[in-house]
Amino acid sequence: MNIIVCIKQVPNTTDVRIDPVTNTLIREGVESVINPFDAYAIEEGVRLKERFGGKVTVITMGPPQAETALREAISLGVDEAVLLSDRKFAGSDTWATSYTLSAAIRKIGAFDLIICGKQASDGDTAQVGPGISAHLDIPQVTYVKKIEDISANAARVERMTEEGYDIVETPLPCLLTVVKEINTPRLPSIKGMMRAKSAKPVKWTACDIEADAGSMGLDGSPTRVIKIFTPAPRKGGEILKGGTEYVSKELVELLKDIVIH
Repeated sequence: MNIIVCIKQVPNTTDVRIDPVTNTLIREGVESVINPFDAYAIEEGVRLKERFGGKVTVITMGPPQAETALREAISLGVDEAVLLSDRKFAGSDTWATSYTLSAAIRKIGAFDLIICGKQASDGDTAQVGPGISAHLDIPQVTYVKKIEDISANAARVERMTEEGYDIVETPLPCLLTVVKEINTPRLPSIKGMMRAKSAKPVKWTACDIEADAGSMGLDGSPTRVIKIFTPAPRKGGEILKGGTEYVSKELVELLKDIVIH
């Protein structure tokens, strides 16, 4: 079984900076970590390899420093790693990012399963995984909490919902986005860390994956961040005191005032 895990290196939550010109995150020189949800995707990919055999390839798009995230993934049991790094990718929104990742997946070749974390901690949109499936024209199942079984032609999974979960069967190849309930990520072993230290992740540019210039980076992004600001502090609420009838009337008047204004 050939499994591809897409991960993202995100800024540490205590060290986020914004480019004042492009209104995009500044990633160069910023302390970064593997997106927390992607850690569950890595673990699930490795567990499936241990159950069914095959290979796990991890892929990420980012600046050269994102190689650190790939090496960490290798230390956890991933077999191969691909870094997509090119200034032409800079400023990509979720659609352009999913296009770029899908172009790289096509270059990798045959695969049975793509696994992504359900969302990234910086963008928080949960759109890149589904976007990849759209570009590759393959089925997707989101919010997967358990992979029950995989055969040569299909996968049966539990998809988390607000009321509980659905059992979904989907043909392969397909894409899954996973939630933290799916597993507990392992720690790297000494052997894994030594292997990661000597590993040589593959590095591809826009030219290598034959990406369309108009579909990546800022030029290929149909959405733009126009303005970033910190919301004004919320004012404290008002406590209404008195009998039930009095408080009810006062509350109605306050609500009317809010609706009118």
